[in-house]
Amino acid sequence: MRPESTVLSTPRSDVHTETVEGFGTVRFTPVDPATDSAVLHAWVVEERAEFWGMNGASRELVQEIYEDVDRRDTHHAFMVRLDDEPVALFQTYRPEEDRVSECYEVREGDIGVHLMLAPIAGRPRPGFSRTLVDSLIRFTFRDPAIRRAVGEPDARNEKAVALLARIGFVRQGEITLPEIDLPEIRLPEKRAVLAFLDRPERLPAAQGAPLQP
Repeated sequence: MRPESTVLSTPRSDVHTETVEGFGTVRFTPVDPATDSAVLHAWVVEERAEFWGMNGASRELVQEIYEDVDRRDTHHAFMVRLDDEPVALFQTYRPEEDRVSECYEVREGDIGVHLMLAPIAGRPRPGFSRTLVDSLIRFTFRDPAIRRAVGEPDARNEKAVALLARIGFVRQGEITLPEIDLPEIRLPEKRAVLAFLDRPERLPAAQGAPLQP
């Protein structure tokens, strides 16, 4: 199995599920800040998550950050589970309502994405990341109005930049995201790689399983 983590019970309903033959049921559930903050905190304080910007954060601060996300209708955070096991944090946002809009010309149908995979404990499962990423792509483009995904990982995060390239994102160059300093949130200036993934003509197959709305 992939990460060593706690199975969560959450009152929130899945917004999307799909069963992939030989892999399991992938579930996307809106993050519940109070319930999910323990798992999220354990992930973001790890050294490997330094580019997520919360290495020194307390659990309370992590909860406050996702409470702020939860209040917005332009930014969304999802706990991704394989069956009942948390395996990733996936965030989407409307670029026109985000600081990235100051760095490129937003098109209608754009959606911004952020991904954090759970830490791997024990022996890696061959093909795990590729299969999970295919589910993430199907989730991202489940709305026909979405035409392009926008990624902007930290330019120093070589692993994230390489992952985008493997998925098929096309690198456009480096940008500098401006600092945001508001009462409810503070984000430092960030040098990032801007990359786009156009809607695939054929979305990755779910190995015969129908998608759930």
